[in-house]
Amino acid sequence: MTSNNKMDSMIEFVSWFRSVAPYIHAFRDKIFVLGFGGEMITDAKFVHFIHDINLLASLGVRLVLVHGARPQIQLRLDESQLETQTVMGMRVTDPAALQCAKEAVGRAHHEIAALLSMGLPNSPMANAAIRVASGNFVTACPHGIIQGIDLMHTGKVRKINTQAIHSRLEQGDVTLISPLGYSPTGEIFNLTMENVATEVAIALNAEKLIFLLDTVDFRFSETDTLRTLPREFTVAESKLFLENKIPGTMPLIPDTLRSSLQSATRACEMGVTRTHLINRGNDGAILQELFTHHGIGTMISQETLQALRKAKIEDVGGILQLIEPLEAEGILVRRGRELLEIEIDRFTVLEHDGIMLGCAALYPFPEEHACELACLAIHPDYRDQGRGNHLLKHIEKKAISQGIDILFVLTTHATHWFIEHGFSETTTAELPQAKQNLYNYQRRSKVLVKYL
Repeated sequence: MTSNNKMDSMIEFVSWFRSVAPYIHAFRDKIFVLGFGGEMITDAKFVHFIHDINLLASLGVRLVLVHGARPQIQLRLDESQLETQTVMGMRVTDPAALQCAKEAVGRAHHEIAALLSMGLPNSPMANAAIRVASGNFVTACPHGIIQGIDLMHTGKVRKINTQAIHSRLEQGDVTLISPLGYSPTGEIFNLTMENVATEVAIALNAEKLIFLLDTVDFRFSETDTLRTLPREFTVAESKLFLENKIPGTMPLIPDTLRSSLQSATRACEMGVTRTHLINRGNDGAILQELFTHHGIGTMISQETLQALRKAKIEDVGGILQLIEPLEAEGILVRRGRELLEIEIDRFTVLEHDGIMLGCAALYPFPEEHACELACLAIHPDYRDQGRGNHLLKHIEKKAISQGIDILFVLTTHATHWFIEHGFSETTTAELPQAKQNLYNYQRRSKVLVKYL
């Protein structure tokens, strides 16, 4: 590697490291519940997942891991030459099948605990010293009789011992929970990973519930190509998707994906701040989802993450970061921090999940029933995605609500964009007199106007 390449690599590393700092601060001491199937445990990449768990723990995230064991149970049933019945996708767990489930789950649980206990030098687990806590945290009850068939030892979560789990998390332990539950009468029930993870996340009022899946793909028809779930869902949008009520769509969703999406939606509806569905096949999937703004999976939230709102004094720093590069290029007129603080009430900001993506200012000229649109800026990483149009429409509605008939803008670079959005080029003579007196003839800005 040449010295220039090394320098570029170091600059890129420093930039990346700084970019994740806000997430590190936001996640410290928060509870994350991670659910993953038994398929993941047998994958050669599972050790990389354990390394990522170690990293999250070292950053102060309070972790609850809920594992599945479907393939392990099926293997044990096959070895014992036992066949089981399924009802609505659920395995009927008779006494013999329960014995296989206990053996398979116990083995999987201990394999995970062993990997979490690693501390090999020259590896991501060096000096990790992760303590793994387990226990009878899940009280279960029988699923009952469905379609006339008794599911016997197939159960569902009845109650979570939140006090016991909180106690372990406060001590810095990673809590590991298996898909088995216990009843007050001493019975054991076979549960689904999705059911356990969801109820644990709800009971703990977790910041995040994360499912690592084999796929996040679906089809609209048998012949359609695979499509990936949208990057974001609100609870309402996810319900419409699951109920096939999105106009013009009839998604064919694999059973495992549907189950996880239903569970994630319910968890968010019941108070979990965010839920995520991630394809486990991506190396470092959790890190990519949690520590980048775009992420790589599907995130569900109670409400939309994008917001347009009136700027506050606390937004001055973010606005400056947006407009200073454009000022340096001569695209925008320079505004110092002091002027921005004075005029902050003129600004509207567009943000997504707490990240400022755009801003615009509106300066009224009430005598002429006109307003100037100024300082329209969109972060370079989010341009050409319709966000500028979204911000402009909001500004127009705001102007109309104030009794404004005319919206005008002065620009040196974006003439075509404004024309495409309904503006017409005109002369300085059409500007309000007060604005004409301030016109900078050295910049020779184009004057464009839109009648609202």
